[in-house]
Amino acid sequence: MRLRQVLIEGQPASQVATRAGWVNLSEVAQKEPSLHSISGSLLSILAALPQQRHTLQQVANSCSPTQETGTPTLPFQPASYRDFMLYESHVIDASRGFAKHFLPKVYPIIRTIERLSRRPFFAFNPKPLWYQQPIYYLGNHLAFIPDRATIPWPSYCTVLDYELELGLVLTKPLYNATPEEAEAAIGGFVLFNDVSVRNVQRAEMDSGFGPQKAKHFCNVLGHELVTADEILPRWQKLTGEVRINGQLVSRVSAQSPQFSLGEALAHVSHCEYLFPGEFFGTGTLPGGSGIENGHLPRPGDQLELVLEGIGRLSNPIGLQTNR
Repeated sequence: MRLRQVLIEGQPASQVATRAGWVNLSEVAQKEPSLHSISGSLLSILAALPQQRHTLQQVANSCSPTQETGTPTLPFQPASYRDFMLYESHVIDASRGFAKHFLPKVYPIIRTIERLSRRPFFAFNPKPLWYQQPIYYLGNHLAFIPDRATIPWPSYCTVLDYELELGLVLTKPLYNATPEEAEAAIGGFVLFNDVSVRNVQRAEMDSGFGPQKAKHFCNVLGHELVTADEILPRWQKLTGEVRINGQLVSRVSAQSPQFSLGEALAHVSHCEYLFPGEFFGTGTLPGGSGIENGHLPRPGDQLELVLEGIGRLSNPIGLQTNR
């Protein structure tokens, strides 16, 4: 099931996709009153029983689609936000990109070492702990903006970057969960852009406290949600692309994470309570950031991220702020 949230005449409207188009959930609930209890929010639909969602879809299919497109808005307000780093090749390629961009005099020497050794430069590899457990950081869950909103360019930024990720939201509580229990708590998936200021990120992470101003000012969340039953069986087969000003600059794939989603969530839940509405990112899909693929955005660019079966994000990059 595919769901979305838009603003129509300034008011939020939750909708469900049918073959004919998008149908307002308010119309579905009016036609079938028993669905009123789960139609109040998209998260309540994700948390509903499979039979309830089946009934909702059947009723929606019998309704006429709305003719109003609306303006994208957040499908839900995350209760918290954690971002994993599940892909080894992203870590290596992003590290190489950092060296190329910020250490231009040293980079040719590093590339020579890589060519001779036929392996990544040792400093580009993830730290040992990365191979032992899922690594993540806790970000600013109140800094999310929706599709089509302008991505701000902070005054302290000289290198802005995007990070194409698969996002997921919990609809069940977790505590000391098994990977199977953790995976069963995933309610739905959404396209996610973890926006980053690269010129301050490395120093912040080297401080020992993790990213701060590099990450906490903005993230982008797609306005469409897809229920977990449609995506979980095939999430590692998802593919996507990055376009800047209409030009294809990278293709991405969700293949070969270091840990499964269930393993990652189970690790977070170890001796820690997790609640419905908490949001997680997989970390950047390999090739899904400009520091990796060599195509960093500039002020005024139009950025487009696509993830097959999940959705599309199209956001303009703002001009640099004065303060």
